[in-house]
Amino acid sequence: MKTAPASARADEPRWLTDEEQRVWRSYIDATTLLEDHLDRQLQRDAGMPHVYYGLLVRLAESPRRRLRMTELAMSAKITRSRLSHAVARLEKNGWVRREDCPSDKRGQFAVLTDEGQEVLRRHAPGHVDAVRQAVFDRLTPEQQKSLGEIMRIIAEGLQPSEAGADLPWLR
Repeated sequence: MKTAPASARADEPRWLTDEEQRVWRSYIDATTLLEDHLDRQLQRDAGMPHVYYGLLVRLAESPRRRLRMTELAMSAKITRSRLSHAVARLEKNGWVRREDCPSDKRGQFAVLTDEGQEVLRRHAPGHVDAVRQAVFDRLTPEQQKSLGEIMRIIAEGLQPSEAGADLPWLR
C-alpha cells in the first residue's frame, strides 16, 4: 500500500498523483468500454446482457448445473435483488428454473435447464472470440499474467471477510 507524502497534511485528502490519475482513468475507460463491448455482442448474438450470460456460465460450471441463489449472487458479485430479477428473466426464456431447497424452507436453487445449456453451447464461441479480441490478443503473456494478478489483488481487497461487510450479495 502507498503512504501519503511527508508534505501532506493529516486532514487533507490523499489526492491522486498525475500518474495515478492517468492509470485510474485508463482503468475506468477500459472497463466501461469492455463491458459495453461484451454486452452489445451478447445482446446482438444471444439476446441477453453480459450479466445473464455470466449467470448461465456459473450454473453450467456447478455440480448438477445448480447453485443456491445466495451462492450464485456471491459468485456473480451482484445484489440478491438484481439476481432475482435476472433469474426471473432467464426463467421466462426457459434457460433456468428455480427449485426449493429441501433443507431450508426459505432457500432456493437456480438450475440451468437443457435449453439454457444449449444457448451457452451456441453462443460461447462468439463470446470467447469477443473476449479474446478485446483483451487477450492485445496483451503479451506477461501482461496477461500481470493483469490477472492485479485484478485478483483488487478483488480480494474489496471483499473483506469480517461480519457486517457491505458486499453486493449481502444486500
